[in-house]
Amino acid sequence: MRRSPATPRVRGSQCETSESSLIGRDLSTGWTGCLAPRRTEEEEEEELEETAQEKKLRLAKLYLEQLRQQEEEKAEAQAFEEDQVAGRLKEDVLEQRGRLQKSVAKEIQAPAPADIQVLRGHQLSITCVVITPDDSAIFSAAKDCTIIKWSVESRRKLHVIPRAKKGVEGQPPGHGSHILCMAISSDGKYLASGDRSKLIFIWEAQSCRHLYTFTGHRDAVSGLAFRRGTHQLYSTSHDRSVKVWNVAENSYVETLFGHQDSVAALDALSRECCVTAGGRDGTVRVWKIPEESQLVFYGHQGSIDSIQLINEEHMVSGADDGSVALWGLSKKRPLALQREAHGLRGEPGLEQPFWVSSVAALLNTDLVATGSHSSCVRLWQCGEGFRRLDPLCDIPLVGFINSLKFSTSGDFLVAGVGQEHRLGRWWRIKEARNSVCIIPLRRAPRPPTAGS
Repeated sequence: MRRSPATPRVRGSQCETSESSLIGRDLSTGWTGCLAPRRTEEEEEEELEETAQEKKLRLAKLYLEQLRQQEEEKAEAQAFEEDQVAGRLKEDVLEQRGRLQKSVAKEIQAPAPADIQVLRGHQLSITCVVITPDDSAIFSAAKDCTIIKWSVESRRKLHVIPRAKKGVEGQPPGHGSHILCMAISSDGKYLASGDRSKLIFIWEAQSCRHLYTFTGHRDAVSGLAFRRGTHQLYSTSHDRSVKVWNVAENSYVETLFGHQDSVAALDALSRECCVTAGGRDGTVRVWKIPEESQLVFYGHQGSIDSIQLINEEHMVSGADDGSVALWGLSKKRPLALQREAHGLRGEPGLEQPFWVSSVAALLNTDLVATGSHSSCVRLWQCGEGFRRLDPLCDIPLVGFINSLKFSTSGDFLVAGVGQEHRLGRWWRIKEARNSVCIIPLRRAPRPPTAGS
């Protein structure tokens, strides 16, 4: 008796080639599997009644539908990638023009006090800290004339550059007076440190080996900064001058004058210029190195002790009148000025603002940090166009916050804490601990976007 043709059945765990298995075919690999749902008896009867031509036509339509879906997914992925590339190109253009302002401040969550890592090693007040470009190590310097290199991962000392003792021959090079400032090159090769003895020491950052000593300033060296992407070093001093050096060639380049009092701090980015905080002369200055010219900015009422560039066109500064200012290079007055940024202290009727002893900015973003002796580090959000400064949160730290630095990734903030102010000994906070504090900056998860 002749059997009528029928579609093979699936029995147990076995799967025979059938139309149902064609529906479950992976077109990218050619694998055939039993992915089709179990069909009803009516569907099977209708299928049995199909002619071979009808079956081929139906399967061809199914195949074309799968191809169409794959092409749509590819187009969506390509459009997403093009949007990302366009976004990166736009960021690059804004960064070159000095106008990039990424919005990250709203995502920052205040860390718990227990999350703050405290590194102890200096005997006297920390005066300055720098972070290597790869965020793997921290250098700290203090009034005890020592420099310590710390591992960010293990929180342990990697190297100590000890104090140089006077009158002792044959000892390794080191500072013999208070270190006031440090800077590290953008490639992480050179570390520069300056002290009250008018000296600038150049070290190999990896091994902490002494390379050169620059002399030329006539008073304490108070500010250092490398031009990004180069080994050009800018220095400033209480002798009111700004000097330019070529570290790779161990050479002096030139000196610029203009400030009317001791200069307290200095910063630089990629452009061939630097910015300085003029201390008691009440000015912030932008030095255009090739033109040997300067722009002068006014806004603070007290001594301007700290300054940092946010991008190539904007900067933040802090003064002992308690104010924090945001500046744009196109205006000689602050775009935003926050008075009494850390509040007031003293008896009623005799209140004085807490001095702003340090500022830091996460490069090309709207996140700023300020330090004082008000028992906290304060985080701020810069409004659009840098025309507003809004407080975000306070991070408890007791002592003078003499130095602040954001990591390149923005994952943590490093604070140099001391019992005394970086530039003097007006008073002492006995309960403070001379230490380096690593403050984690966790970001709140972004809400899912529509369609994600």
